Amino acid sequence: MKELELKYGCNPNQKPSKIYMHDGSELPITILCGRPGYINFLDAFNSWQLVKELKEALGMPCATSFKHVSPTSAAVGIPLSDKLKKACFVDDIEGLDDSPLACAFARARGTDRMCSFGDWIALSEVCDVTTANLIKREVSDGVIAPGYEPEALEILKTKRKGNYNIVQIDPSYVPDPQERKQVYGITFEQGRNNFEINEALLQNLVTENKNLPDAAKRDLIVSLITLKYTQSNSVCYAVDGQAIGVGAGQQSRIHCTRLAGTKADTWQLRQHDKVLSLPFLPTLGRPDRDNVIDGYINQNEEDVCADGVWQKYFTSQPAPFTKEEQRAYLDTLTGVALGSDAFFPFSDNIERAKKSGVSYIAEPGGSIRDDAVIDCCNKYGIVMAFTGMRLFHH
Repeated sequence: MKELELKYGCNPNQKPSKIYMHDGSELPITILCGRPGYINFLDAFNSWQLVKELKEALGMPCATSFKHVSPTSAAVGIPLSDKLKKACFVDDIEGLDDSPLACAFARARGTDRMCSFGDWIALSEVCDVTTANLIKREVSDGVIAPGYEPEALEILKTKRKGNYNIVQIDPSYVPDPQERKQVYGITFEQGRNNFEINEALLQNLVTENKNLPDAAKRDLIVSLITLKYTQSNSVCYAVDGQAIGVGAGQQSRIHCTRLAGTKADTWQLRQHDKVLSLPFLPTLGRPDRDNVIDGYINQNEEDVCADGVWQKYFTSQPAPFTKEEQRAYLDTLTGVALGSDAFFPFSDNIERAKKSGVSYIAEPGGSIRDDAVIDCCNKYGIVMAFTGMRLFHH
């Protein structure tokens, strides 16, 4: 297949629309089910690059959940704790620990369940039955992988009344080293960002504390590769082999750090006993539970614990999760890694990162205020590496 006509572009009024290879060669994909659209393919090809590169860097199966051309999370296949399984709504899955790919997907999808609603999924490995069963029950637009076990493919084909988007990509495909796009009828061309992210990037430790354990190196690599395929400006918190908070597309770096930090905090607080023991009505669907949990933690538009409201969601009225309780819990957390796609221009980013348990940071360096940022890290005993490499993605 050299060309695929699409229903429309980013919006229904943008027609005609298609994907094809610039040199006239065959597309490196096969559509196994569904009819992916323009934005679906943007998510598919960006997300595939992420998991392919993460697998190459860490040698582990990995998965990512994408929405609007940025990852909500990415993760490698590390088994989940019992609390994390419950927080991610996967504690009922038999054989989960036996599938590293399913563990990676459970982490990636479970990190920011609100943003993952209606996502695009990428898998680094051939999709197995356990992973397919996890995907089957989530609201999702599609998946891309290098292959599918026959039974897994049949499971996925039952989604969306048989119209779920399933894409298989040739894992040996190597893109043209030059990439092009048009804006306002003007063609832009640049060399692809083939910069390799690995442990060698973390050798320039500029803080007094230079103790960077292997687990922290892994988490920083997860963070940096996630950032490489996140709309800039962007900041990413990671721990335990997964991105737990992504702040994408913000004009100010501190807004990236705050946004990603709030998401990371919500992920941590989802594992608090008060959240795990919420007495949900058995009839409440999974997406509704996600919305209620977010409201319970972040005290959003609706007070889910209020009289006349809680009855819609719970069998009994839960006690509020106070900001003081949350702060006390978050203050006990350490060991979180933080990556930034460009330098931190002010130390306020470090102050905010510390509130989310950050102990390790990787950023390019090169700001005129690097000394102030380093001093702030030293104040808290944070380890920081200057990578010397910016990771903007637009």
